[in-house]
Amino acid sequence: MHILIINRSVIPVFAYGGTERVIWDLGKALVQAGHRVTYLVPAGSHCHFATVLTLREDASWEAQVPDGVDIIHFQFNPAVPVSVPHVMTQHGNSQESVALPLNTVFVSRDHASRHGSDSFVYNGLDWSAYGAVDWQRPRTHFHFLGKAAWRVKNVQGAIDIAHDAAVPLAVLGGDRLNLKRGFRFTWSRKVSFHGMVGGSEKIRLLNASRGLIFPVLWHEPFGLAVIESLYFGMPVFATPYGALPEIVTPECGALAASRAILAQAVRSGGHYDQHACHQRALSFDAAAMARGYLAVYARICKGETLHAAPPILKGEVKHLPWKD
Repeated sequence: MHILIINRSVIPVFAYGGTERVIWDLGKALVQAGHRVTYLVPAGSHCHFATVLTLREDASWEAQVPDGVDIIHFQFNPAVPVSVPHVMTQHGNSQESVALPLNTVFVSRDHASRHGSDSFVYNGLDWSAYGAVDWQRPRTHFHFLGKAAWRVKNVQGAIDIAHDAAVPLAVLGGDRLNLKRGFRFTWSRKVSFHGMVGGSEKIRLLNASRGLIFPVLWHEPFGLAVIESLYFGMPVFATPYGALPEIVTPECGALAASRAILAQAVRSGGHYDQHACHQRALSFDAAAMARGYLAVYARICKGETLHAAPPILKGEVKHLPWKD
């Protein structure tokens, strides 16, 4: 099968990652499974295992589809009719009451359910890119991993939990001074900030962490930060929103919408089995993700549609309860 993956961001990912990391790992896994992959992405992209074409925003999608493509996999809403067999992954929370394409796939069971759908494929990662876990390295801190400038990620909640639990916190994805949503400066020297860190530095920090503190205040569509942390043998202390209950089993962490409960869980977090956390992450790998999408591609190429009516987000996804 020849799959065309279309996205509006450059590949490969150079730092923090997200959708770009997922589609890179998906493409690689599809090629390893014997399929052909072409990326249609912005100028400056490159890839050693697949063909790369430069996306032109001034041309129609269909005019840019190369010959021989069996299915197009959009990573965003194309917003226009497309006659070639196609699927779209909805990576984030969509806008309420906005209709999505009939062939939309979501990234977790909860994510799909909140759009009135049962069509989802879990994200997965190529764990070989993360290297072996250093089980002997001293674990010196807890960490927060996410775009701290997004209020729904609740970095302040993570800082408060770490303060109450009397543990050092490394913030990966934010800065000590944040002016994006008003003035915020974190004075505590027990909290270190590492910006939008990626690559070897991110892996080094994760490999030295005792756990992820992740009290998000929205329905997390999936949670790459969660599986990355689990991979390095860390339990997760988070709110029970979105896909998090699907990923974080009782053996791998604690979920609560309460600062006090999560702080207590962090204080007593030494009883979690690092290897069980690691094994949980391995179940979300790129090969499993590729198998899930190949099953979807097969259905669509047979002429099926994934939904009888356009999926629509229902209910509030932000401003969820948090007991401070």
